[in-house]
Formats: sequence, structure tokens, C-alpha cells
Amino acid sequence: MNTVAEQQTWLDICALNDIPPNTGVCAQFNGQQVAIFHLSSSKLGNVSLVKAVSNLDPFSDANVLSRGLISENDDIYYVASPLLKQLFNLDTGLCATDENVSIATYHVRVSDGLVQLRRS
Repeated sequence: MNTVAEQQTWLDICALNDIPPNTGVCAQFNGQQVAIFHLSSSKLGNVSLVKAVSNLDPFSDANVLSRGLISENDDIYYVASPLLKQLFNLDTGLCATDENVSIATYHVRVSDGLVQLRRS
């Protein structure tokens, strides 16, 4: 059972079922656009993963990453910007082609079928 303090720390965003597997959606969180991805593959078994990063592509200065393509290499998940195709690591936010560039990552979880982001 969640404590009152823990419930106040996490904010409900949407139902996990609202995000089709292997796609992303955009949500407003703490005044920022956040891209939330629902990852599902045969390698994961029956477990779904969710990852959350900034929706802002730093190369194009456009909020588009939630519409990017998801890829996986050696159990590391990336999103490719739909505009300029740079890959961003969904765990660290680092750009795969330019390690001097990164995007914000967010703490995300699924609780009782709801995707939640942790407030800072």
C-alpha cells in the first residue's frame, strides 16, 4: 500500500493501455513537455517498460521526440528524432552520435495500470 507521502510524490499521467506498445505520447509535466514511451518486446516477456524523456529535440528545437521511432541495441533503448534522426538513449538521455548533447530524463513507473511521473 502506498503511503500518503509517496502518493504525493508521483503524478498520474495516463493509463498504460492508452499508449500502444512500442510508441510514445506527449504529456505536460511540471511545465515541460515529456515524451513517454511504452516498450514491449518478446525479449521482455510479459513485462512492459515505460521510459520518459524530454520531448524537445535539441538539434531542431522542436517538441517532437514522442513521435520518434524506438529502437533497441544490446538491451539499450533509443528514440530517433523524427526530424534529424539523432538517437537518444532512453535511460541516460545521451545522444548516440554526439555525447556533448543530452536530453532530460524523468523517473517513471506504472502503478495499478497508471503511468506516473515523479515530482521533483
